[in-house]
Amino acid sequence: MDVNKEIGHLIDAIQRLGTENSDKQHEVTFGVLFNDDDCANLFEAMVGTLRAAKRKKIITYDGELLLQGVHDNVKITLLKTEV
Repeated sequence: MDVNKEIGHLIDAIQRLGTENSDKQHEVTFGVLFNDDDCANLFEAMVGTLRAAKRKKIITYDGELLLQGVHDNVKITLLKTEV
């Protein structure tokens, strides 16, 4: 698995599904991202991709691990548009 390629797809998905906040950054909730059919087919391990992108400071969200159902309302904010 090419992590940078997966993160690139994640960036595209957040821009497609998210909305701009007051700081002109795209935001999407974990539930919207997780339940999107294109994302479900694209990411083998979405949580791993999210954690890798967070470590690279490409995205930010509260907490360490996001779980479907429990964290559906957690906002994921896109900080950078390039890997």
